[in-house]
Amino acid sequence: MSKRNDYISWDEYFMGVALLSAQRSKDPSTQVGACIVNKKNKIVGAGYNGLPAGCDDDSFPWEKEGQFLDTKYPYVCHAELNAILNNIGMDLHGCRIYTALFPCNECAKAIIQAGITEVIYLSDKYAHTEAFQASRRMLETAGITCRKVVTQRGVLQLSFSEDDV
Repeated sequence: MSKRNDYISWDEYFMGVALLSAQRSKDPSTQVGACIVNKKNKIVGAGYNGLPAGCDDDSFPWEKEGQFLDTKYPYVCHAELNAILNNIGMDLHGCRIYTALFPCNECAKAIIQAGITEVIYLSDKYAHTEAFQASRRMLETAGITCRKVVTQRGVLQLSFSEDDV
């Protein structure tokens, strides 16, 4: 018997972890996850978009529109920042970050400051906005490689059935 050939790539694996992390988000409209990986392909951080620790999810707004303080925007930590802050306590220089959504300008600053050298993203749907143009400009200027993930499959399904193990 030979090894199976339909196993997932490293990119699919780590983007899968980012997407699975996104499922922890309480945000009703946008769920984003991120996964930080070192040069040895070891996961050293993961995060999702959500409120800071100690802030009750039911006490803050989740609206996308309205007066600034009545929306989610001043309160939610993005997945990339949470992954950086939730890292296992190591230096992130030379690591790469997998994220469901291309990072905003604020997360780009944190990525640069953390020493992460590569951003792998699934979607860049806000590329036309100024915040994401600023993000791309900063990342490029800092010499950080940005690339859209390439996968061989469109869907990866998980099952919690004991019969599938």
